[in-house]
Amino acid sequence: MAEKKSGIDQALIRDLANILNDTDLTEIEVEQEDLRIRVSRAGTTQYVQAPIAAPAAYAAPAAAAAAAPAAAAPAGKTRNPDNVVSAPMVGTAYLAPAPGAAAFIQAGSVVKEGQTLLIIEAMKTMNQIPAPKSGTVTEILVQDGRPVEYGEALVVIE
Repeated sequence: MAEKKSGIDQALIRDLANILNDTDLTEIEVEQEDLRIRVSRAGTTQYVQAPIAAPAAYAAPAAAAAAAPAAAAPAGKTRNPDNVVSAPMVGTAYLAPAPGAAAFIQAGSVVKEGQTLLIIEAMKTMNQIPAPKSGTVTEILVQDGRPVEYGEALVVIE
Protein backbone atom coordinates (compact mmCIF):
# COMPACT_ATOMS: atom_id res chain seq x y z
CA MET A 1 0.00 0.00 0.00
CA ALA A 2 2.96 2.37 0.46
CA GLU A 3 3.39 2.41 -3.34
CA LYS A 4 -0.02 4.02 -3.82
CA LYS A 5 0.42 7.28 -1.90
CA SER A 6 -2.57 8.98 -3.51
CA GLY A 7 -4.69 5.87 -3.94
CA ILE A 8 -5.23 6.69 -7.61
CA ASP A 9 -4.59 4.07 -10.27
CA GLN A 10 -2.67 5.97 -12.95
CA ALA A 11 -2.90 3.06 -15.37
CA LEU A 12 -6.69 3.33 -15.14
CA ILE A 13 -6.49 7.03 -15.97
CA ARG A 14 -4.32 6.29 -19.01
CA ASP A 15 -6.77 3.58 -20.12
CA LEU A 16 -9.69 6.03 -19.78
CA ALA A 17 -7.79 8.65 -21.81
CA ASN A 18 -7.16 6.06 -24.52
CA ILE A 19 -10.86 5.19 -24.56
CA LEU A 20 -11.66 8.89 -25.09
CA ASN A 21 -9.26 9.03 -28.02
CA ASP A 22 -10.52 5.78 -29.56
CA THR A 23 -14.23 6.61 -29.28
CA ASP A 24 -14.25 10.41 -29.78
CA LEU A 25 -16.05 10.85 -26.46
CA THR A 26 -15.54 14.18 -24.70
CA GLU A 27 -15.76 12.84 -21.15
CA ILE A 28 -15.76 9.56 -19.28
CA GLU A 29 -16.32 8.83 -15.60
CA VAL A 30 -15.65 5.65 -13.62
CA GLU A 31 -16.63 4.83 -10.05
CA GLN A 32 -14.99 2.13 -7.95
CA GLU A 33 -15.88 1.88 -4.27
CA ASP A 34 -15.02 5.30 -2.75
CA LEU A 35 -13.12 6.53 -5.81
CA ARG A 36 -14.60 8.43 -8.74
CA ILE A 37 -12.43 9.45 -11.70
CA ARG A 38 -13.63 11.73 -14.49
CA VAL A 39 -11.44 12.31 -17.54
CA SER A 40 -12.45 15.05 -19.95
CA ARG A 41 -11.10 16.00 -23.35
CA ALA A 42 -11.20 19.65 -22.27
CA GLY A 43 -8.17 18.94 -20.11
CA THR A 44 -10.09 18.80 -16.84
CA THR A 45 -9.55 15.75 -14.67
CA GLN A 46 -11.24 15.41 -11.31
CA TYR A 47 -10.36 13.02 -8.54
CA VAL A 48 -12.72 12.55 -5.66
CA GLN A 49 -11.94 10.20 -2.80
CA ALA A 50 -15.10 10.38 -0.79
CA PRO A 51 -18.40 8.58 -0.58
CA ILE A 52 -20.17 9.50 -3.80
CA ALA A 53 -23.83 9.07 -2.99
CA ALA A 54 -25.48 12.04 -4.73
CA PRO A 55 -28.66 13.50 -3.28
CA ALA A 56 -31.47 11.54 -4.92
CA ALA A 57 -33.52 14.70 -5.32
CA TYR A 58 -30.87 16.18 -7.59
CA ALA A 59 -30.53 13.14 -9.86
CA ALA A 60 -31.33 14.34 -13.39
CA PRO A 61 -34.02 12.30 -15.11
CA ALA A 62 -32.99 10.57 -18.31
CA ALA A 63 -35.41 12.72 -20.31
CA ALA A 64 -33.75 15.92 -19.08
CA ALA A 65 -30.30 14.54 -19.91
CA ALA A 66 -31.47 13.60 -23.41
CA ALA A 67 -32.88 17.11 -23.91
CA ALA A 68 -29.59 18.77 -22.91
CA PRO A 69 -28.45 19.43 -26.51
CA ALA A 70 -31.55 21.61 -26.94
CA ALA A 71 -29.93 24.14 -24.58
CA ALA A 72 -27.24 24.92 -27.15
CA ALA A 73 -27.45 28.29 -28.86
CA PRO A 74 -29.08 28.35 -32.27
CA ALA A 75 -26.57 28.29 -35.12
CA GLY A 76 -25.54 31.71 -36.29
CA LYS A 77 -26.71 33.56 -33.18
CA THR A 78 -24.03 35.78 -31.70
CA ARG A 79 -24.03 37.23 -28.21
CA ASN A 80 -22.12 40.11 -26.76
CA PRO A 81 -19.48 38.40 -24.59
CA ASP A 82 -19.86 41.18 -22.01
CA ASN A 83 -23.43 39.98 -21.39
CA VAL A 84 -22.64 36.26 -21.00
CA VAL A 85 -22.08 34.71 -17.57
CA SER A 86 -19.72 31.74 -18.00
CA ALA A 87 -19.13 28.76 -15.74
CA PRO A 88 -16.13 29.38 -13.47
CA MET A 89 -15.69 25.64 -12.90
CA VAL A 90 -16.69 22.17 -14.03
CA GLY A 91 -19.70 20.75 -12.23
CA THR A 92 -23.44 20.24 -12.26
CA ALA A 93 -25.69 23.29 -12.65
CA TYR A 94 -28.79 23.69 -10.51
CA LEU A 95 -31.26 26.49 -11.19
CA ALA A 96 -32.98 26.32 -7.78
CA PRO A 97 -31.64 26.25 -4.21
CA ALA A 98 -33.34 22.91 -3.52
CA PRO A 99 -35.40 20.32 -5.37
CA GLY A 100 -38.95 21.58 -5.84
CA ALA A 101 -38.02 25.16 -4.89
CA ALA A 102 -38.53 28.12 -7.20
CA ALA A 103 -35.66 28.83 -9.59
CA PHE A 104 -33.26 31.64 -8.69
CA ILE A 105 -33.97 33.35 -12.03
CA GLN A 106 -36.13 33.04 -15.13
CA ALA A 107 -35.87 34.64 -18.56
CA GLY A 108 -37.04 38.22 -18.07
CA SER A 109 -35.96 38.40 -14.41
CA VAL A 110 -34.32 41.63 -13.32
CA VAL A 111 -31.17 40.87 -11.30
CA LYS A 112 -28.79 42.97 -9.26
CA GLU A 113 -25.02 42.63 -9.21
CA GLY A 114 -24.05 39.87 -6.76
CA GLN A 115 -27.48 38.17 -6.82
CA THR A 116 -27.30 34.37 -7.08
CA LEU A 117 -28.14 33.18 -10.60
CA LEU A 118 -27.66 29.44 -10.09
CA ILE A 119 -25.55 26.90 -8.23
CA ILE A 120 -22.76 24.73 -9.60
CA GLU A 121 -22.00 21.60 -7.60
CA ALA A 122 -18.33 20.72 -7.87
CA MET A 123 -16.71 18.01 -5.77
CA LYS A 124 -19.70 17.86 -3.41
CA THR A 125 -19.59 21.61 -2.80
CA MET A 126 -22.46 23.88 -3.80
CA ASN A 127 -21.01 27.06 -5.35
CA GLN A 128 -23.31 30.03 -5.82
CA ILE A 129 -22.77 31.82 -9.13
CA PRO A 130 -23.44 35.56 -8.68
CA ALA A 131 -24.55 38.06 -11.30
CA PRO A 132 -21.49 40.04 -12.42
CA LYS A 133 -23.69 43.06 -13.19
CA SER A 134 -27.24 44.31 -12.83
CA GLY A 135 -29.64 43.83 -15.72
CA THR A 136 -32.34 41.65 -17.23
CA VAL A 137 -31.88 37.92 -17.81
CA THR A 138 -32.57 37.41 -21.51
CA GLU A 139 -31.54 33.75 -21.80
CA ILE A 140 -30.80 30.80 -19.54
CA LEU A 141 -28.52 28.52 -21.52
CA VAL A 142 -28.29 25.54 -19.14
CA GLN A 143 -30.81 23.05 -17.85
CA ASP A 144 -31.28 22.07 -14.24
CA GLY A 145 -29.14 19.10 -13.22
CA ARG A 146 -26.99 19.25 -16.38
CA PRO A 147 -23.18 19.04 -16.25
CA VAL A 148 -21.34 22.18 -17.31
CA GLU A 149 -17.74 22.74 -18.31
CA TYR A 150 -15.37 25.55 -17.43
CA GLY A 151 -16.08 28.60 -19.58
CA GLU A 152 -19.44 27.32 -20.82
CA ALA A 153 -22.07 30.05 -21.28
CA LEU A 154 -24.71 29.80 -18.55
CA VAL A 155 -26.85 32.95 -18.61
CA VAL A 156 -27.16 36.12 -20.70
CA ILE A 157 -27.76 39.38 -18.80
CA GLU A 158 -28.41 42.59 -20.73
